[in-house]
Amino acid sequence: MDSNPNFFEKAHEVAKLIPYGRVTSYGAIATYLGAARSARMVGWAMNNSSGKDVPAHRVVNRKGLLTGKHHFDGTNLMQQLLESEGIVVVENQIQDFEKVFWDPSKELL
Repeated sequence: MDSNPNFFEKAHEVAKLIPYGRVTSYGAIATYLGAARSARMVGWAMNNSSGKDVPAHRVVNRKGLLTGKHHFDGTNLMQQLLESEGIVVVENQIQDFEKVFWDPSKELL
């Protein structure tokens, strides 16, 4: 798959704006960037973000599942990072997802 460095950079910039203790979804970032059908590309961008100071652990799927956790070092690093920010995760599912969800389309006007 060809990566789009410009799209990846834009996705990284949005992810950097997610507040501590909040999460968003791949699709919410894609929609904010005007590419609503590109949630998977946002996932690739998060996977490509190591070493770039991007809080990729705060980006989950639209149901609040930690679908990207296998891309983090260690078996539970993504969950541990989220829990260290006060987010409750049970069986790879963020609890009270609606309360901790951050929508860039609404927050970044």
